[in-house]
Amino acid sequence: MINLLNCLILNMFVCILFCVIIFNIQIFCINDYSFNFREFIFAQTMIFAINEINKNPKMLPNVKLGYKIYDNCGTMDILRAALALVSGQNRELSEESCTETVQAILGHSGSISYLYISLQISHFATCACLSNRNEYPTFFRTIPSDYYQSRALAKLVKHFGWSWVGALAVNNEYGFSGMAAFIKAAQEYGVCIEYSEAFSSSDPPSRLQRITEIIKQSTSKVIMAFMSHREIKLLATELYQHNITGLQWIGSDAWITDLSLTDIKGHKILVGSLGFTVPTAKIPGLEEYLRQLDPSQFPNSRFVQEFWEEVFDCSLNETVNTQRQPCSGYESLQNVESQFTDVSELRFTKNVYKSVYAVAHALDNLIKCDNGQQLFSSGSCIDPKQIQPWQVSDCQFIMTLTQQLECFIYFPCNFYRQQLIMNNNTVPLSVCSERCLPGTHKVLQKGKPVCCYDCIPCPEGEISNVTVACVKCPPAYWSNKQRDACIPKEIEFLAYDEILGLVLVVFSLLGVFLTMVTTLVFYCHRETPLVRANNSELSFLLLFSLTLCFLCALTFIGRPSEWSCKLRHTAFGITFVLCISCVLGKTIVVLMAFKATLPGSNVMKWFGPLQQRFSVLAFALIQMLICTLWLTISPPFPFMNFLLYKDRIILECDTGTALGFCAVLGYIGLLAILCFAIAFLARKLPDNFNEAKFITFSMLIFCAVWITFIPAYVSSPGKFTVAVEIFAILASSFGLLFCIFLPKCYVILFSTNWACVNKNIAHLSY
Repeated sequence: MINLLNCLILNMFVCILFCVIIFNIQIFCINDYSFNFREFIFAQTMIFAINEINKNPKMLPNVKLGYKIYDNCGTMDILRAALALVSGQNRELSEESCTETVQAILGHSGSISYLYISLQISHFATCACLSNRNEYPTFFRTIPSDYYQSRALAKLVKHFGWSWVGALAVNNEYGFSGMAAFIKAAQEYGVCIEYSEAFSSSDPPSRLQRITEIIKQSTSKVIMAFMSHREIKLLATELYQHNITGLQWIGSDAWITDLSLTDIKGHKILVGSLGFTVPTAKIPGLEEYLRQLDPSQFPNSRFVQEFWEEVFDCSLNETVNTQRQPCSGYESLQNVESQFTDVSELRFTKNVYKSVYAVAHALDNLIKCDNGQQLFSSGSCIDPKQIQPWQVSDCQFIMTLTQQLECFIYFPCNFYRQQLIMNNNTVPLSVCSERCLPGTHKVLQKGKPVCCYDCIPCPEGEISNVTVACVKCPPAYWSNKQRDACIPKEIEFLAYDEILGLVLVVFSLLGVFLTMVTTLVFYCHRETPLVRANNSELSFLLLFSLTLCFLCALTFIGRPSEWSCKLRHTAFGITFVLCISCVLGKTIVVLMAFKATLPGSNVMKWFGPLQQRFSVLAFALIQMLICTLWLTISPPFPFMNFLLYKDRIILECDTGTALGFCAVLGYIGLLAILCFAIAFLARKLPDNFNEAKFITFSMLIFCAVWITFIPAYVSSPGKFTVAVEIFAILASSFGLLFCIFLPKCYVILFSTNWACVNKNIAHLSY
């Protein structure tokens, strides 16, 4: 047996006996050099509760309760003492009429294995393993199971954003079950465990050194310690010696409120520890009882003597301690402020108080039983003087005790499931990998837990803000440069305010200007033989149609709309047919004019001015009919092209039906080929007035432009498709203007040999 001066009063058992009932409280000690006030308060609180019950005439009539304290140390001594109690050994009763039989055990403060042979109630044993009714059918407690505490600790870790923690536990069922429940709940909350280790105070030093090295090499800054105050003292001292600081501790209630931790060297390491404990409570009259304590009340209690010497730093007469001044034992606790007299934080102490009253009420119901209550499975009551331990374990009696416990113990789920509300100050960081910034996503590191990852930027068109993975933007949106927001895609079309659009507008207006200048020249010289010989009516109509062709190019520039899409294609088709029809008419006139000079020829009467006008109108009406059918069946419409580019939308005019667009182009091409063929037949006319040669050359340019246009149109992306179409319109229009009218304007304005020209062409005028 270890000397009481070197022991901690740690654990207790309560044995219930009848006629005079004795509570046998076994207080165990460990090899330590400090006095554990908390366990001593537990014992005194139990004595206080027993005295209250004994003074209460309404409870346990003709029955008194007593107690006895043991000072054995170690788990095996606990079991041996319990067996001795329930077997009736160590009887020290003065009344001969009483027989000692243990009916129930209260305690102890640890979660060691419990016996089946007697009803047991613990005020501090929180191991979830003890909730197994198959293994521990007679065990009860006035403290919640660690299942709820473990989940609450995991939620606490999650609340502070700690996703990378270490887990330590005491090497017994209490530690293993608590740590297992914590790890399971932590994983549900997305918290990763870097390491999980267990040790006990009885392990060799090498075990503690190994755990210290693991903590030193780890990257996590948060440690969840599910152990008793004995293990946490050893661990904190070892870490202090190795100067391992900067750790955030999350503790179980077995040590988180233990004031004795402030006495060790490494207590600074534990400053700022977080955890949960049972709510505070009040026990009326307890403080007065504790302050009235003195050694004379317990003359044979070595625990009280050791307590007295510790509080007053003295040595009683019964002990020999040369290092302290002697004291009489008549000192008073009335004006002493210590852990023992401080009742402002009665947490687990109230559980001891509840345990005593729970058993007392259950026994009171047993004593007051009548045969109608059927407290036992046999269906009848028994003589209180003949109660045996196996009868206390009877199912019906346990149900009665359970009802009493429910009156005293708060419902554990409610406390641990309350919403966690805290005011955060400076919170340490404990993560395996930093949180990915918006615009990046997690890529797990091979062979490491899910909390260890690399942050990779999201691909184009995808974003991440508060989500773990990147998500695609809607079709009309695109990711910004930071990849943290979807922004509307840029809508692209050939606009007037961009360089390409501006250049095309300039060339279009230039074509209109040159056409108007040519028209003015022809109008001013309309009476000259050259103008008259060139069929002035078709020439002016051709110049008008060319003006429309140049202006038609402007309809392809700007934001496509319903009306612009319909206008641009139909205007293009009709104006170009009108233009080619005029050229075709001029070609036929030239060919027939020279045929008419032959003797006996009368062909001009078949293709006079009336027929020329009708042919142009007829060719144009056919194109108008094609365009009307096109607009009626499936007209062009504005279309947002999402497929061509990923990062922007191409706003273009869809042709509606490809057949309509091909019919318009095909009809223009047919007239151009016909015009080219007729001009080619008239290519050998006199050199001085070779109109057919210029028409042939203009049609050659026209056909070359539009044949080249087809592959360029198909292969050009986005707005360049429209630019290619405008270029083809302008190029073919300039080709007709320059090839047909430029030579004539040069002759009219700059030729000095007008007489020769007039002579050669006089016979062609009409």
